[in-house]
Amino acid sequence: MEPIELPRDLPIIERRAVRVVVRDAADRLLLFHTRDPDHPRLGTWWELPGGGMDVGETYRDTAVRELREETGIEITPDQVGAATWRRRASFLHRQLRHHQDEVIVAVRLDRPGPDVDETHRLDYEREDYFGFRWWPLPEVVASPARFYPGRLPDLILPFLAGEAIDEPFELWS
Repeated sequence: MEPIELPRDLPIIERRAVRVVVRDAADRLLLFHTRDPDHPRLGTWWELPGGGMDVGETYRDTAVRELREETGIEITPDQVGAATWRRRASFLHRQLRHHQDEVIVAVRLDRPGPDVDETHRLDYEREDYFGFRWWPLPEVVASPARFYPGRLPDLILPFLAGEAIDEPFELWS
């Protein structure tokens, strides 16, 4: 396989990140409707909550912190599933090109999905995320919408069934 040539369009940030598949008692997934104000040509898309790992954090710590910051949902590290979906991706965000190693983990709530509480969001998240929705699983699988990760509709059912996923590199934007 030919190596992928990465764009050199913006300063690059390398980081490790965690994305969280939050599933409620009704088998719905939480996704944010988002955009990047610096790159309007990218349009809008739906993405999993999550973000970069801070120094010294485990992936479980990051999942707990990111969910609290982005959604107001309080969980404990023991509610975070194993990091069985691994991927590397590159995308534009604001004035940086992110190259990141990601793990995707599952969190199962024992109640219907709550409304999102934006109290602890960072300023840019308040601008980028303009909506959220608890999506029924079959709708995610069948949707023609754009998602991050891009293969979410194809990989969500195998992931939730416990399959280990080592996804190839994704040049998302």
